[in-house]
Amino acid sequence: MTEKIAIRGVSKVFGEGTHAVQALQNANLDIASNEFITFVGASGCGKSTLLRMLGGLETQTSGDILVDGASIDGPGADRAMVFQHYSLYPWLNVVDNIKFSRQLSINHRDRTSADVEQASGRADALLSLMGLTAAAKKYPAQLSGGMQQRVAIARALMSKPRILLMDEPFGALDAQTREVMHDLICHVRRLEDVTIVFVTHDVEEAIYLGDRVVLMAPRPGRIDTVYDVPLPAARNQDMKLAPEFTQLKREILNRIRDTSGMKTDLEQLQKLSGLVA
Repeated sequence: MTEKIAIRGVSKVFGEGTHAVQALQNANLDIASNEFITFVGASGCGKSTLLRMLGGLETQTSGDILVDGASIDGPGADRAMVFQHYSLYPWLNVVDNIKFSRQLSINHRDRTSADVEQASGRADALLSLMGLTAAAKKYPAQLSGGMQQRVAIARALMSKPRILLMDEPFGALDAQTREVMHDLICHVRRLEDVTIVFVTHDVEEAIYLGDRVVLMAPRPGRIDTVYDVPLPAARNQDMKLAPEFTQLKREILNRIRDTSGMKTDLEQLQKLSGLVA
């Protein structure tokens, strides 16, 4: 059973005095168990900072972040993170990369054959889920970027976290590989008992994956608008052509331009170029 996340009046300030930067201001949000939430917004809006606070890698300046009613106090086994850079261990093959964190936890207590067997069974299941069975003995340098990210996701899922935090995990992949990964993570979501919080710059990606899209605005970073995604739970690529999909994409993009100042900058550029009067 996954756990509810409650973000209550969370702010983050980096630096002090005249050098202080308000990265996030008074963020409030509830995320339900098993929900897939995506965050979008212009650079500097605080979405990655908020994700790192959810992971316990940053501490908020004020406010509180609760998981099932308990305040987050550093990283925990209930939460796992996947980043854009895969950070795989180059000296370990695929299956050993996936088992690494689980193996550490086993080694820190009395190790039994049942522990090892359970870890191996979980790793085999994740290899199958990620389509990596044939690559189990390969090393990261022998894999494409998409396959390396599959390994990173499988590694994050190895300990059965209840919350999966993903910070632009597909940002370095080409468009075709991204589509494959989108459908894969939707499949993972259906099979694993997990809540997913996903940060991206790609509005289309945010809509396709999310149950809700949280738009954040900069200067200072804040939660601006939360959009419900009007699509069924089971997604397919043809839905990107649906009128409700394109309408929501247009609405979010317009709001990003409004809140980030990009619309004004574009108008000024057009004037300088003589494109508008």
